[in-house]
Amino acid sequence: MEYKQWYMEYKIHKNRPGLLGDIASMLGMLEVNILTINGVEGKTRGMLLETDDDEKISLMGDMLKKVENITVTALRAPRLVDILAVRHGRYIDRDSDDRKTFRFTRDELGLLVDFLGELFKREGSQVIGLRGMPRVGKTESIIAGSVCAMKRWTFVSSTMLRQTVRSQLAEDEMNPHNVFIIDGIVSTIRSNEKHYNLLKEIMAMPSVKVIEHPDIFVRESEYTYDDFDILIELRNTPSEEIVYDTFTGSYSDDL
Repeated sequence: MEYKQWYMEYKIHKNRPGLLGDIASMLGMLEVNILTINGVEGKTRGMLLETDDDEKISLMGDMLKKVENITVTALRAPRLVDILAVRHGRYIDRDSDDRKTFRFTRDELGLLVDFLGELFKREGSQVIGLRGMPRVGKTESIIAGSVCAMKRWTFVSSTMLRQTVRSQLAEDEMNPHNVFIIDGIVSTIRSNEKHYNLLKEIMAMPSVKVIEHPDIFVRESEYTYDDFDILIELRNTPSEEIVYDTFTGSYSDDL
């Protein structure tokens, strides 16, 4: 069998001396490699494991059920959120009702950039919506995530570039490996026919599209929330309300 990765997470009820050493010894005797280990949010520990024998993972899970000081809360093939939890020591806040919505605050920009970078590395079409108030770090996070993924970014519309609305892109800018950045307010309030035709062409490409202000984009275009693979919310503080009435008017002041 080929080597596969597994994510194991357990909650510690009594952190007695030598507990981690005992678990590591058990994994060592089973020849299960520990790739990464980190504390995750308090008394929870996460591990990325590797083995070429799935039965060893099942056996290890059964054995750890007998350890009174811990409770295994996850033993599965690693998801992206698991890998990032081990790297950063915290889980990404995820909406319990809409599982494709993830929440970040400004003090978690490092985690957000890492998350975006991993998403951008994936092949094929992805539509990512990014909600947030002005100057919270949306565009900067997208650019930093592109750098992490070693991909070029292309502005289709933007407020960073004096509310630029592109009607055409150069041949190298239309590369499907690029990350396309779209401002959902600028592209709808300031769009013209040429821009909208370009937008439709880009949306149909097998590439990454990141749309800032996705709610306005959906409201003012033919696209729906079903077209989005992931929605991200970025706030200055956890309690900050994302409202558009306070700043959408400034987008059309110069029209």
